[in-house]
Amino acid sequence: MQQLNFPAYNFRFKNSENKTAIFDEIRKKFIILTPEEWVRQHVVQYLMKEKNYPKSLINVEKLLKVNGLVKRYDVVVFNNDGSILILVECKAPEIKISQTTFDQIARYNMTMKAEYLMVTNGHNHYFCQMDFENERYDFLRELPGY
Repeated sequence: MQQLNFPAYNFRFKNSENKTAIFDEIRKKFIILTPEEWVRQHVVQYLMKEKNYPKSLINVEKLLKVNGLVKRYDVVVFNNDGSILILVECKAPEIKISQTTFDQIARYNMTMKAEYLMVTNGHNHYFCQMDFENERYDFLRELPGY
C-alpha cells in the first residue's frame, strides 16, 4: 500500500487466500485491505493517537438511512452523550476529492447532525465545522482534539 499523508502507524496484517487483511481495532477483526480501508485505518489511528479520542467513542462502517436509502458511513466519533461529534468520509487515494464528495457527506450529515466533518483520500484532508443555523460548513485547519 502506498504512503499516505498521515504519521506512520503500526498495523497488524495477515494473508489468507492471496488476500491481505488489516486488523481493525474498532471492529476487533481483520478486514480485507482495500485502498479505501487503508485510508480508513489511518484515520482511526489519527483520531486515537493524534487527537486523543478514546477508542470507545469511535465507530466504523455502520449503516444509516438517508432519504429512505441505506448508506454506510466510514468513521464516526461520538460525544459522551451519544450524539455525533465527527463524521468522516474516506475515499481511496486515487479518488480526487470533489464537490460531489462534500455533497455526499453533507447528505449523510442531514441525518447524523455531526458538529465536524472530515473528508480525506489519505493525501488531502479537509475539515469542516457545521453551522446549522446558516445551513453551511466552515473549513478548519484541523479537527479539535478530545
